[in-house]
Amino acid sequence: MAQSKQSAGLLMVRWHNDQCQVLLGHPGGPYFQKKDAGVWSIPKGEPEEGEDYLHAAQREFHEETGLTAVGPFTELTPIQQKGGKTVHAWAFKGDCDPAALTSNTFAMEWPPKSGRQVEFPEIDRAEFFDLPVARQKINPAQVALLDELAEKFAR
Repeated sequence: MAQSKQSAGLLMVRWHNDQCQVLLGHPGGPYFQKKDAGVWSIPKGEPEEGEDYLHAAQREFHEETGLTAVGPFTELTPIQQKGGKTVHAWAFKGDCDPAALTSNTFAMEWPPKSGRQVEFPEIDRAEFFDLPVARQKINPAQVALLDELAEKFAR
């Protein structure tokens, strides 16, 4: 039996106007361009062979936002997404200007069957959301990360 895919990511948390907010990224590329609710995600990606999950989460966060995450990091319970991928996540306190973030890119054939390779950002935009709004925006499987975060970071 094939091993399920693993992913590791970081969830940046800040307090703004006495509200807990989280930084989420909107996936780039043409398939997500007009989608909003349920498609945002924590910055994450697959670990390299033998790579520590927290290290992978920090690397992926940097690749997808251009920022270097500074701990301490609070481990959250791994979740499983609809496609079977297990996401290992850590929360940390931080702040940034989401409009200033820069993401790495990926190439795909676009339009389909055109033979043209087009570059797209992995994250085309990022925003801070209060937890109630974040619950609507985030991939449904990742809501459990927000719930646990709310418990661990409650003031």
